[in-house]
Amino acid sequence: MTSDLRRELILSAAKRCFARTGFAGTTTKSIAAAASISEGLLFKHFPTKSALYAAILAEACEADPKLTTLLGLAPSTETLVVLIRGMVGHFLQTSDEPDEEEAQQLRLMITSQLDDGEFARVLYEKIGELIGPVFTASLKRAVETGDASEVGRRPINLFWFAHHMVLQLVLTKLPPTDCLSYGEAAQLERQVCEFVLRGIGLNEKAIAAHLDRDLPPDLMPQNRGKCMT
Repeated sequence: MTSDLRRELILSAAKRCFARTGFAGTTTKSIAAAASISEGLLFKHFPTKSALYAAILAEACEADPKLTTLLGLAPSTETLVVLIRGMVGHFLQTSDEPDEEEAQQLRLMITSQLDDGEFARVLYEKIGELIGPVFTASLKRAVETGDASEVGRRPINLFWFAHHMVLQLVLTKLPPTDCLSYGEAAQLERQVCEFVLRGIGLNEKAIAAHLDRDLPPDLMPQNRGKCMT
């Protein structure tokens, strides 16, 4: 059996195990048994359980039409705004219409960062690999065209600042009763987008020109993707 085929069989077995018992309740031993291999062989393909879970998420992202559309956009101020709107809309939709898998993933991120950070590190790496280049190239283009000013010397940090801010907002809404009320939900998405876009350096003229434009159909909020968490 080829290495690629073996890897696919392991991922398939892991998906079944994670779906049945969750991340915390799944062991590498149970995944190896489901794939009919030894734990030693499993570790040759995936050194940790977190790496295996992250590979499953990355595979899902690569098949996500929302992400495919986003990655196909040319670097520009408009693409930058579309990316931020997509991220904010994704997180707010997650909080308004909880999905068990996404809620579990959010909790895993928090508990991981309070523990050894293994799961969080792997997942952040995957998110950065997929979305970071689009963000930085579009921000660079926005600066070149006069739509934005440089903020700091490490542009990718601006993406993470935005990501973490919106993630924290969602965490206040995960419990059955919100920890904090942000007022009218209808106005929240726009206010968050404006806050983030100003924070990454866009000027008011660029925000006004791009924020109210219609999103491409594949990127509308109802077409939920799962690759921003």
